[in-house]
Amino acid sequence: MARSPSTLPPPITVPIVFVNGMLSGVRARGLPCDAYLADARIEPQLLEQVGARVTADQYVALFGSLTERLDDDSLGFLSRPLRRGSFALITRSAASEVTLEAALRRAARTFGLLQDDLVLEPVRAGSLAGIALRFTDSSAVHLAFLHEMLMCSLWRLFAWLAGGRLPAARFDFAFDSPPYAGSYGKVFPAALHFNQSQSACWFEASLLQQPVRRDAAAVRAFLANARVNVIVPNRGDELVGARVRRHLQRSQPDWPDLGATAEALHMAPSTLQRRLALDGTSFQSLKDELRRDLAIVRLNTSSEPLAALAYDLGFADSAAFQRAFKSWTGSAPGAYRRGLPAA
Repeated sequence: MARSPSTLPPPITVPIVFVNGMLSGVRARGLPCDAYLADARIEPQLLEQVGARVTADQYVALFGSLTERLDDDSLGFLSRPLRRGSFALITRSAASEVTLEAALRRAARTFGLLQDDLVLEPVRAGSLAGIALRFTDSSAVHLAFLHEMLMCSLWRLFAWLAGGRLPAARFDFAFDSPPYAGSYGKVFPAALHFNQSQSACWFEASLLQQPVRRDAAAVRAFLANARVNVIVPNRGDELVGARVRRHLQRSQPDWPDLGATAEALHMAPSTLQRRLALDGTSFQSLKDELRRDLAIVRLNTSSEPLAALAYDLGFADSAAFQRAFKSWTGSAPGAYRRGLPAA
């Protein structure tokens, strides 16, 4: 039985630029990507569409395909593979420590036993502490996605070890601000500094003495879903925009306007607009992003007629939906539906 919109999980999609980034280690070695894309049911033609996106499930499946086929948790970026299970080993070793400071140092030492191209360095700068990347192999320094993946994975790991109570102070990146830096907000929840000497994540040094709050059972649960925990973009559930998205998703196919949504959230329309602006978004942007994400997920997971999908998403007809979808992604809906297996 199909679930109602109120019980469905919020849809998450990932920009195609991160898919291309995930494949860049394999491409740098001159290897074909077809098998990995097929495993994740991602149409190769989408890689050339700047506005294209994939579902979170496809993104996680691509990560899994790369790690399993390559037997490498570093996705082919480094000259010496991180054999599958390396991230689990680092996680377990860090979780065995008493304080966050000791966990950082243990994770860095364990990583050093497994890898030669790259060193994890616990760092201090004034009132801040963190973990930085120091490359010993210059060929890997310029692969931006490797920096992004490691910074995201390490930050998520240490924040989780600290029981989720580890606010980021800033993220440094050892490359220029990329054209897609606007997508970083859901991955790196702090100030971003580009063109730095090292890539690093920073937090208040006073938090180094926080206890590690994860036992063996929690570690097993975290690792059982590690790919989702460390690479899927955060929905920012604490932001008012997430509340707007949840309300709109529960209300479909009615799609209430700004006034009705503000009333449901117990605030004035002007207050809602102002709070969304502080989060760097707007009501219409959130509505279009939600409809885009819902459309991509449903095109990838069902064979329902476009007319029915258009109705659920609040469009007058299929043609209006197809025009909007192409403006959002650069592709027609059929480019996503072809990833479905034959009936």
